[in-house]
Amino acid sequence: MNSEVQCDVLVVGGGIHGVGVAQAAAAAGYSVKLCEQTTLAAGTSSKSSKLIHGGLRYLEQAQFKLVRESIHERELLLRIAPSLVQRHWFHIPVYPQTKRSGWWLRAGLSVYAVLGGLRRDTCYSSVPKAQWGNLDGLRTDGLQAVFRYSDAKTDDRLLTEAVMRSAESCGAELLCPVRVTRIQIDDDGCTSELDDSGMAVTCRSAVVVNAAGPWANRVIDLVQPEVRPCPVDLVQGTHIELPGEITQGSYYLESPQDGRAVFVMPWYGRTLVGTTEHVFEGDPGSVRPLDQEIEYLLAVTRHYFPERATELLDAWAGLRVLPAAQGAAFSRSRETQLPVDHPRRPRFISIFGGKLTGYRITAGKVMERLAATLPPRTRQARTEEMMLE
Repeated sequence: MNSEVQCDVLVVGGGIHGVGVAQAAAAAGYSVKLCEQTTLAAGTSSKSSKLIHGGLRYLEQAQFKLVRESIHERELLLRIAPSLVQRHWFHIPVYPQTKRSGWWLRAGLSVYAVLGGLRRDTCYSSVPKAQWGNLDGLRTDGLQAVFRYSDAKTDDRLLTEAVMRSAESCGAELLCPVRVTRIQIDDDGCTSELDDSGMAVTCRSAVVVNAAGPWANRVIDLVQPEVRPCPVDLVQGTHIELPGEITQGSYYLESPQDGRAVFVMPWYGRTLVGTTEHVFEGDPGSVRPLDQEIEYLLAVTRHYFPERATELLDAWAGLRVLPAAQGAAFSRSRETQLPVDHPRRPRFISIFGGKLTGYRITAGKVMERLAATLPPRTRQARTEEMMLE
């Protein structure tokens, strides 16, 4: 790389939101460089629950707009990324001790179907009792009902890489492994100092997009003049992998310990179980599964699938960025925050939060916020029409 480079948009962070912004900006005709300190999807974007979904549980917080947008994006991704995103069946069993009663689930699934347009593949059904014995060894004693609905799943790492390739097809450039060491904001643009394997590189850009996920506030610390950090919590989520692959779809379960939602789903010949939620403090690069998290997920598996093997094959943890607040992480808002350095002509914008499913919406909102600052360019493509593979 040259010691001095230029672009309209410099993106910091190679997770799904970083590559999503790179794609949106490049498609809009801007010159784009994305710098990632390790590899694409090295953090949260390879350690999610692998779901492309409307967010059924967000209905509990009356986040109807978020659910409607997410369902729309799910359907779009099923169309433009058929090799990466697949429609998938989910089952919700109901027992006497289930926190969410059968009538509540019927109501929630009905609203979910309405928000999805009442298409055949968005409606739910009840699994007949005669078929309960075919549900991968699901515990049937005390079982009162099983609801089935469809969402979608993906390989989050492969999806992130595909979006970056799409961005590159419009001219975006990936700088990896490259670390940002300083960002200077001036009236006429930004000057960022980069470390390319020990070589100092200066990047001059009109704007900088901070899409560093759990590292976003650390990137803010590099900015001059100072930009106020965003009050957020890093919430650790752990998944475990167990032997054998379930075959009838996935299961949306309640932990018997605290009522939290836990998913059990097929994953490359294994069974994936997750996730946990607790506030993490420390270096985001050092996040690791905790013994108590692993045991928590094993206990859920043993409770609902008493005959299945629970030998631990693998475990991994990622970090979600949620608004700082008291109380359980599970109940907090999933709304994305996009703070800027200047309300009218922003040069520096950060992404806090966001969902894998809604990466394209987040990217669009980022570009809208930067429109007053960026120079006019000729659009090359529209992301909703760009096939991902």
